[in-house]
Amino acid sequence: MSRSIRNFLGTHNLLAVSARLREPALNQEQTLDTTMLVDLNTVLNWRPGKFPNREELTGKEEADRLHYLGGAVGGTLSFSRAQPQHAAFLLAYALGEVSTTAVGASGYRHAIRPRSGELDEARSNPSFTAAMRYGKQVRKRRFASCFIDQVRLELAKDGWAKIHGTVKGTGKVTDNTAVEQVSAAYNAGSLTLAANGVEGADAAERLANVQGVQVLNPATQAWDEVSYSAVSGAMPAVITITPPGGTGTATTYKVHYIPRESGWMSLPARVEEPPLKVSQTLVSVGGRWNGSAFVGGHTLAAELRRLVWTLNNHLTPERTPGAGADYANRAFRMGREQKLEFDRDFRDFILAQHLEDNDYLSVYVKALGPEFETGVRYQVELVFPRVAVLQAPVKIAQRRLVEEVQFAVLEDDTYGSVLALVQNQVSSYAA
Repeated sequence: MSRSIRNFLGTHNLLAVSARLREPALNQEQTLDTTMLVDLNTVLNWRPGKFPNREELTGKEEADRLHYLGGAVGGTLSFSRAQPQHAAFLLAYALGEVSTTAVGASGYRHAIRPRSGELDEARSNPSFTAAMRYGKQVRKRRFASCFIDQVRLELAKDGWAKIHGTVKGTGKVTDNTAVEQVSAAYNAGSLTLAANGVEGADAAERLANVQGVQVLNPATQAWDEVSYSAVSGAMPAVITITPPGGTGTATTYKVHYIPRESGWMSLPARVEEPPLKVSQTLVSVGGRWNGSAFVGGHTLAAELRRLVWTLNNHLTPERTPGAGADYANRAFRMGREQKLEFDRDFRDFILAQHLEDNDYLSVYVKALGPEFETGVRYQVELVFPRVAVLQAPVKIAQRRLVEEVQFAVLEDDTYGSVLALVQNQVSSYAA
């Protein structure tokens, strides 16, 4: 056989993060502690900065070189059935300041606020480490220093709470794969790796974890495919191959394989929590947050069709002189920005009047889950102490009048721009 077939179904992908502990410094990996139940289409990718030399005098019509500037990491963590832990994780790293207190006998209440100023000399916000398994055994990759740049929370009728986080990373990655060059005769029947064993609990799995063998043809100087049929469980591993040539000329082979795994390559378990239902969400407008409770205001009920909150840190990892590596060495916010939107039935002109009066309101959102112990629930609360209506156009939807209200989220002198309170059984986030 020339190549083994590995399971590359996307449903076998896994994503793990260091949710509880932030990285001690930029580009210093933290221990992975939680595997997240993300949407199927969620994939983190390393994106190389490669540039053809089209703008240089090559003496040709087309480019003839490819310049490499380094890589970056990007992707979106999407949770279409958002759990309290998903909100806590994304908001802890997006807002940056978390204080945790015990609640009940087994629970914790995480108060998450926007961080003022920088975390350290290289970061505005805390960073986390992430890792992905691609398919069942194609590759695992660890991503150092990931940041949550944007968060979008959506509560729409007849569904679950949805939350999405945009990830930006410095570009420092580590793989569980290896490419090894082995010197052997052109008519060799086996290859011995230098020091590594091949990952796999049995012969079939080890064979699948060798992903390709090539030989440098002494006559053509081209890399030819080599058939392989068995991989030993020894250390170093011995790979049985079909001799590619009939002479004993010394040449070079390339072996693409997964070495025996250790450390971060064993991904942690998931935390099991119930998803949040939109139908169990409470929304109040117009009251006041007094530091411990939301008082007064009007509770929206049947008229609210959808609520969307977006947060943007405008954060970008950057490479500066002195980085000393092919990845970014700083990541600063360019200015946090938030937006809150309501899609509601146009049953009264109260919010439209707030637009005309240019006054300030408070908004309170509480998404309730079931109890994890008597009297203590899974829940997510969002407090916006100071908002103002930006616009409120009226439209038609399902033969009824609707009002699409957009609020500017402003920073209150005492309570800031937003407070997230998440209650579950996880002891810390971004600590």
